[in-house]
Amino acid sequence: MTPAERQGGERTGDGKRADRGGGPVVVTGSVAFDYLMRFPGRFVEHLIPDQMERLSVSFLVDEMRRVPGGCGPNIAYGLALLGETPVLLAAAGHDAREYRDQLEREGVDVSGMVLHDDLFTASFFVSTDLDQNQLASFYTGAMARARHLPLSAAPAAPGLVVISPNDPEAMSLYAGEARRRRLRAIYDPSQQVARLSARELEEGIAGAWMLIVNDYELGILTQKTGRSAAELESVLPVLVVTHGARGSTIIAREGEGHARHAIPPASVEGVARDPTGVVDAYRAGLVRAWRLGLPWEVAGRMGSVAAVFALEAPGPQPPRYTPRRFRERYERNYGQEHALDALADS
Repeated sequence: MTPAERQGGERTGDGKRADRGGGPVVVTGSVAFDYLMRFPGRFVEHLIPDQMERLSVSFLVDEMRRVPGGCGPNIAYGLALLGETPVLLAAAGHDAREYRDQLEREGVDVSGMVLHDDLFTASFFVSTDLDQNQLASFYTGAMARARHLPLSAAPAAPGLVVISPNDPEAMSLYAGEARRRRLRAIYDPSQQVARLSARELEEGIAGAWMLIVNDYELGILTQKTGRSAAELESVLPVLVVTHGARGSTIIAREGEGHARHAIPPASVEGVARDPTGVVDAYRAGLVRAWRLGLPWEVAGRMGSVAAVFALEAPGPQPPRYTPRRFRERYERNYGQEHALDALADS
């Protein structure tokens, strides 16, 4: 593979991207149980702007659910729904055996998921208000052991590595290993931008083929590193910025320059139940489309469709859907796309 191919992907004579075969998608990231709570009001109505330095507030929630989650399994599960067989490389506690077995039944390769008998699985506590705003805390648990689980522990050489939110040392380990081994890596710091240092973020960006962040995370990242958004666009082969209900933007290297693709959001059908895991689902749709060799505009739209399936579910992993149902949902939002026939054949 030439440096240009490694960075931007291969192209056929008609300008479309060729199929990306090779090794499996190795997904790294947290494994967690999510405690999802619903606040029947709006957080902003209970915050006093000129007293934020003495913040002390409690929200009485009227609903709570405990569901399996974590960025690693969420992304891997979404990929499996779309026909991929991803490898999950992650650390969990003794209480995750049933969860591991369920992921395996859904089509995820869990041979790289290590359970630690002396620790509980990480836990994510989040409250969501009427505007889909969230306040969250995360307990590390067994996730801290991920730093002892290198990419070389994966059962096969990766064709693509997803570095999603995880133990900070583990994220640095994977970024460094991917860079040294010249592996194609997606750096997805997400909510960990608040915890990662400027040096750690720089190292993650340095070895990345793709960086994925939302608007707010991009602001934190540029503030910490001193890099502007324009500079990030110029040095990264692919930059993906999600904008919530406003869709997403994909800036991808095309020849000597970069092309900007504005991706409109897919429509919610029914009720937007829970935003937890929505962006993980978007990542899964985007990655699966790339693996199928589809253009960036289609990849972003596939991400958007996968995201609304998650948004309409009471938890980060939506009920299983078929490729046919996915294509129908895509066509209701974006029109007929023959390239998606590859989903049925994959």
